[in-house]
Amino acid sequence: DLMKNENLQWHPAFVAALRITFHEEMEYLQILEEYSLSKSPPRIDALVLKKSPEIIIKKKIGQIFRGYNIIEYKSPEDNLSVNDFYKVYGYACFYQSNTEKIKEIDPAELTITFVSNHYPREMFRHLKEVRKIVIEDQGNGIYYLTGDPIPMQFIHIPKLSREENYWLQVLRNDLKAGREIRSLMENYEKNRKSKDYTAVMNLVTRVNWEQMEVEKKMCEALNELFAEELKEADLRGKAEGRKEGHEEGIRLAKQVFQLSSSGESIEEIARMCNISVEEVRGILE
Repeated sequence: DLMKNENLQWHPAFVAALRITFHEEMEYLQILEEYSLSKSPPRIDALVLKKSPEIIIKKKIGQIFRGYNIIEYKSPEDNLSVNDFYKVYGYACFYQSNTEKIKEIDPAELTITFVSNHYPREMFRHLKEVRKIVIEDQGNGIYYLTGDPIPMQFIHIPKLSREENYWLQVLRNDLKAGREIRSLMENYEKNRKSKDYTAVMNLVTRVNWEQMEVEKKMCEALNELFAEELKEADLRGKAEGRKEGHEEGIRLAKQVFQLSSSGESIEEIARMCNISVEEVRGILE
């Protein structure tokens, strides 16, 4: 409830995750956020410019990249549609043409990347039937869309390799309590001084707040990130006094069941919920 009224900014967090993902090659890349095509919208979600044609990008999601790489990102609440394909394809054409000199941007140097949490079945069906585009599964959530003069790819966020794209892969609103969220907090702890990591963590924590709360022992990083919100919640709790025991019991039981289903031992659940092993057994039986 703490986070529900906030206007969630997915795109800055996505671009931050993109910068983290390419951090080894950022000296060769320039990522422009909310790049304006003209003095008024439309805007490209992210434009990745490769500074030198000789550079080979090691990360699989960037191996398709050429000189000018247009990225369309959909937040978890949104889906890629047929119209999105034409909109972004149109952006690519407009971006190429909107220059002072003819072929200032070489059309052969353009690529398009679509990024989403949801597999775009309808869009793919249309591309196959109408545009004769072939969908080639490259594994780990990367699909090449071949058969068009502009190289294109689709990136399916939940299927991305955690090793290669950890901070893009966690850009979701369905993280699981237990190991997944503890791993997120541990990874953030190591990088908390970076504003890009903080931007991603801030957004991801807000949209997964309920599951975060299941982690009774919130790490120092999380406390610091939400110091104000937690202080307000604490003051509000003290002002209202303790909720009746029945409601607290339901909340605790829910927490115990969630931790149990995510594979935690009875001892670990007792420690995390600050109750005895006997009480945990009593709830689960």
